Amino acid sequence: MNNIFRCPWCGEDPLYVDYHDREWGVPLKDDRALFELLCLEGAQAGLSWITVLKKREAYRRVFDRFDPGAVARYDQRRIDEILTDQGIIRNRLKVRSVVENARVFLDLQEREGSFSEYLWGFVDGKTIVNRWKSISQVPPETDLSRRISMDMKKKGFRFVGPVIIYSLIQSAGLVNDHLVGCFRHDECSKMQ
Repeated sequence: MNNIFRCPWCGEDPLYVDYHDREWGVPLKDDRALFELLCLEGAQAGLSWITVLKKREAYRRVFDRFDPGAVARYDQRRIDEILTDQGIIRNRLKVRSVVENARVFLDLQEREGSFSEYLWGFVDGKTIVNRWKSISQVPPETDLSRRISMDMKKKGFRFVGPVIIYSLIQSAGLVNDHLVGCFRHDECSKMQ
């Protein structure tokens, strides 16, 4: 698969290429997987996604594989313990936001049925398929990401600005932002 065209943002790092080829843009509707993605996107704020991908296994380990029920029960002692782990990005606000977001996530699940239904409700359950030809056409945020961000902030989520949310909905397949020349564009478009 060396002679195929991919979105240029993934470069040549095997981890990044694998993420692009297997995960990015695939419609994701599993609540736990969406919670993990929400937490990792928040961890990325101000950093590159490859930095977070390289630390994903450490994040899974320290946050109980992103079980929101377990994470919501963390106390300050557990947060302090996590902050000593060199495998993650040791930013106190970001780590604390994972715990706080787990609590809000569980509350939302209780009220709305599932986080997936809540999130996908913004796009009527169907992927928005964009037809970008160049990476320069892909926006960092959209009206949709701003609406979702504002609603999530009202609910109490943290590290959910419109740029972070746009990254989340791209990754989770709510929008297909693979370039039209990328071999994954049509594949992801068919995954509705």
